[in-house]
Amino acid sequence: MIFNNPLLHTLLLSLIGLSAGSIIAGGVFAFLAIIGVFPRLIGKTKTRSHIMLYETVIVSGGIFGNLWDLYEFPLTSIFAPIAPLLLAIFGASVGIFVGCLAMSLAETLKTLPVISRRIRLSVGLQYLILSIALGKLTGSLLYFFYGMDG
Repeated sequence: MIFNNPLLHTLLLSLIGLSAGSIIAGGVFAFLAIIGVFPRLIGKTKTRSHIMLYETVIVSGGIFGNLWDLYEFPLTSIFAPIAPLLLAIFGASVGIFVGCLAMSLAETLKTLPVISRRIRLSVGLQYLILSIALGKLTGSLLYFFYGMDG
């Protein structure tokens, strides 16, 4: 123990944990903003007038997600009748976000133009992207439905 007083010890550890978590969360959000995930989604939906709402939702989602992860609220007993629907909505939302993140990162690194030049693809790049996405979807569904974990 750093201090003889357990309350001071707990407060110091809480302050260090909150500070470190804030720094990491700030870095993650800055990374997502730099590679253009949020600005691109806002631009695609043509809702630039709601920037404050986007910021509030993003920060609230981070806060509530962390609280849910840390304290493990028993939401299954509360939402048992609609749990499959909530799980489907959550899964689709996370999948869409991860797809947007991957595409933003690929776009930032200029991956797609390099791939299309290397394989001499002049038309149909959208079909290549769609086939990659469908392959990932198929693999994920097989893994989760049949437990094919190698």
